[in-house]
Amino acid sequence: MIEYGAIYPELILILFAVAIPALHMAIKSSRTLASISLVSIIASAGMVIYYMLDGYPVIIGDPASPLIVFDALAAVFSLVFLGVALVVVLASARYVESDRHLAEYYTLTLMATAGMMLVASAQDLLIIYVGIEIASMATYALVAFRKKDKRGAEAAVKYVIIGGLSSALALYGISLLYGVAGTSSLIGINEALAAQGVDLATLMALGLLLAGFGFKIAIAPFHMWAPDVYEGAPTPISAFLAAGSKKMGVVVLFKVFLVGLIAIKADWDIVVGIVAILTMTIGNVVALSQTNMKRMLAYSSIAQAGYMLMAIPLATVAGMGDFATGAGIFHVITHAFMKSGAFIVVAALAYVAIGESIADYKGLAKRAPLIAFSMAVFMFALAGIPPLSGFMSKVVLISASIEAAEVTQWMLWLGVALVLNSALSLYYYIRVIKYMYVDEGDSKDRIKVPATLAAAIVICLVATVALGFLWDPVLEFCVEAAGTLF
Repeated sequence: MIEYGAIYPELILILFAVAIPALHMAIKSSRTLASISLVSIIASAGMVIYYMLDGYPVIIGDPASPLIVFDALAAVFSLVFLGVALVVVLASARYVESDRHLAEYYTLTLMATAGMMLVASAQDLLIIYVGIEIASMATYALVAFRKKDKRGAEAAVKYVIIGGLSSALALYGISLLYGVAGTSSLIGINEALAAQGVDLATLMALGLLLAGFGFKIAIAPFHMWAPDVYEGAPTPISAFLAAGSKKMGVVVLFKVFLVGLIAIKADWDIVVGIVAILTMTIGNVVALSQTNMKRMLAYSSIAQAGYMLMAIPLATVAGMGDFATGAGIFHVITHAFMKSGAFIVVAALAYVAIGESIADYKGLAKRAPLIAFSMAVFMFALAGIPPLSGFMSKVVLISASIEAAEVTQWMLWLGVALVLNSALSLYYYIRVIKYMYVDEGDSKDRIKVPATLAAAIVICLVATVALGFLWDPVLEFCVEAAGTLF
């Protein structure tokens, strides 16, 4: 039986996204439009939770080769995307209130979120591609939202060019795989490759897909665009890209490699492992020299993408699929709140005319104690300091690496690389905290942050701390979600 309920959460967002421009004719308040957007996000999340409690919808498409399946994996990633969207919309209520195109801003944010959620449910490469393009087209416009900002315009041009190139590479890889397997279904592709083996066209498709989708999450060496785009975009949108769009790329790679290409894992597992180590190392090394907060957080996001990516080769080890992938999903969740919170702090300070340079944060602890404390927590969590969420998610990934090394020794190097890179990252995270709490700033005037921005920061703060203590049930849910891939 076909259940169209699989796309009800996305349809809720789309309907509100379509209605908001019409409502804007009568409603000029940014906070009111933000409230309407929040209602749509909460309604969509309510639908996701309802399905989780009442039993998941079945499929859209042929049961043997489905197009869309709403399962535990789709649910957990949908909640991540909706959580990030909620924080971004809440922070944007005051951040973009002076802009004339408020309706378009919130409509594009909801459409991008719907595209990401569609990707999380998709079981077919063409549906995945459609979901990616829906999200990408919306985020291209969001990056360029401030038309008179030269940095924003430059960032948008780079993002469109790189995004178009990555989409072309991914589509070419999909066409090659379709030619080899005769289907675009992930399950069908895996069955065909298991029967036929590997040829040159398959290897080319594998490389093109890794490059095309790798651009989306800024893995090395396809990371060049991220710092410029994150710096030039409106800061809440930088949070949306780092904590939302990047996670869309992660779930795509999970699906493509662990469902569609798992039959030929011997041909790609080492390559993906090397790319993961390269990504985390380049991200952390370059972050050391950054003086701009948004660029530093961008390179930090590149490094974090490497941590998430290492779950893929770990999951290829016999008996490790559920736990390794669940560890990767758990880090996706913790990173979404850590990085969203850090970017929203930058947005809040920019709103009150504090610059984006790291040096501008000197003496912040005396001027805005709550904001400084929140940023310190986010920095410690990103570095992996206990007992915060980032520490627990890294511990789980290291545990997966140690267990996998009992079967395949080289997997231990993934865990070693994570430990060394986490130690390296401490320098630039601690530097921010030193500026806030040790150094004296030029001004001692108190800073008052708008309530909506403060609320968004507090949500991320509570989630970052809570996930560090309540990690066990969340990890169990992540492992359950990972089990739907195998």
